[in-house]
Order: sequence, then structure tokens, then C-alpha cells
Amino acid sequence: MRTIRLATRKSPLALWQANDVADQIRASFPEIQVEIVGLSTEGDRNRIAALSEIGGKGVFVKELEIALQTGDADFAVHSTKDVPAELPDGLALVALCKRADPRDAFVANVYSGLAELPSGARIGSSSLRRCLQLAKVYPQLVFENLRGNVETRLKRLDDGHFQGIILASAGLARLGLGHRITENIPTDICLPSAGQGAVGLEARADRDDLVDIIRALNHEPTFVTVNCERQISRRLGATCNLPVAAFAQLSGDNSEAMVQLDTFVSDLRGEQVLTIGGHDLVQNAGAMADRVADELIDRGALALVSEAP
Repeated sequence: MRTIRLATRKSPLALWQANDVADQIRASFPEIQVEIVGLSTEGDRNRIAALSEIGGKGVFVKELEIALQTGDADFAVHSTKDVPAELPDGLALVALCKRADPRDAFVANVYSGLAELPSGARIGSSSLRRCLQLAKVYPQLVFENLRGNVETRLKRLDDGHFQGIILASAGLARLGLGHRITENIPTDICLPSAGQGAVGLEARADRDDLVDIIRALNHEPTFVTVNCERQISRRLGATCNLPVAAFAQLSGDNSEAMVQLDTFVSDLRGEQVLTIGGHDLVQNAGAMADRVADELIDRGALALVSEAP
């Protein structure tokens, strides 16, 4: 029997995602056996330091990528927002499962929305992208670093360390914690990180034997939109050290499907902000993303990115 090995982090959310991918493979290929290979990453081991201090998003994927390179795994299953725009030589993000809710979620136990929070209320988040966008709309709030898996962050909220926390809506829903969401934050207030809500499969680019599985699992609309978003991160050389957001959506029917791309780039203090958008036919999505990146660069985005430590 053919066996497919899926490398994943060991967090509850990562394991949920890997098992969901395994179920999709089994449904399409009943003759295939699927094995989950759980690995511990630097991002999981160090839950105190800010991500910008320990290497950015790559700290969640490095060990999984080594397993691909050594042949100990066939696919690495990722939260796509954690995957750096530039991948090691020989590796590729080969498939994207259908995207769940891409929005950020406000979670609180007392207040019914961000607008109800009193001045000085403490909000926990590990993302400078989230903090700076929300601070523009809610300048009275105090944003503080909060690391750890979803359960750890919720416990910190429940223990009274924060009046609210910001998490990804999709992650909460996948863990059966959708009832904890107080407010799904509109994307016109807080643009998501590139790829947020999408589960991605990374593999060696030379694995032609995996093409059948890749085709079965890949959701083309998600693949188009997320790759537009990742193109922005790639062109800017952006990591999670700097607040960079990109969000693409499709509209229209198959014959004239359109893609809308919106972006947000800021300095580390939120004093200089760029918001550029683009709109084009879906077959021109890549070129449109490049045009948006060109305009961001022309208006100084690279200088903002260069401020990151």
C-alpha cells in the first residue's frame, strides 16, 4: 500500500489541519495510507520572545522543510500565513486547500466589541500587523505582545491578563472554538496576513509522483488569490517583523471572474502607512499583483520594510 507522510507542527490547530488534509487524501484515494509526522519547531519551543526576535515566520516551518528535503515526509502541512514568501531551493507551495474565514477575530469575556472597550484596555496579540491597523481605528487601546498556541492565549484572557485578544477566525473555528469569537473584524478595518485562513501543502518541486494528490487537494480560487497576496510579500521581501497585509478576493462568474487585491504596509510605529489596491481579470492576477507591488515600491514601501530589525 502506498503511504503518504504529512509533516506538521504538534500544536492542536496544526494537527487538526494535518488530519483534515489526511481525510481529504483518503476520500480521494482510498488505496493510500496517510501517516502524520508531528515535529516540534523553534516557534513552538520559544513561546515568550516576539517572533521578530527569533527569526520571523520561518521558525514555524524550518523543521518541516528539513523533513521534506531528507525524504522523511512527502508534504508539509502549514497555516499558509506562517509560510515565508521565499522558500528554500527545490521546495514549492504546491497546493492550497479551500480557504476558511480569512478575517481576524476579537475575543473578550466582558465586552461585545472593540468599540466598547474603555480607554487603556489591554489587548493581546503577537502580530504588529494587527496591532497597528487596529490602533488607527481604536487609538485608546493598549496593545501588548501575546505568544503561545490558541488555548494558551485564551487562558491568558480568561485569567484576566487582558481585556481582549486578537486571533485568526479560521483557527478558532477549526478547533471548535468559534463560540469564543466576540467579533469578526471587517477587512476594511484590519486586512489579513497573506494566506490567512488557507491551509497550504509544501513539497519538493521534483516530486512528479505527487501530482495526482496535488490536483485533488488544490482549490484553484484559493490558489489564485493567495498567490496574489504572497506576491506582495515576496516583492517587498517582507517578514512578520513588519506590518504588511495583503488580501485578494474573487468576484463575477467564470467567464469574467475578477480579482481585487488590497494591501497595507506600515513602518514599525504606524506613522507612515501605504494602502494600495488593484483590480483585474483573474487571468491577469499575477501581473496585477506585480503592478500593486510596483506602486508600493514607488511610494517607499521598501524603505519601510528596511526598518525591520
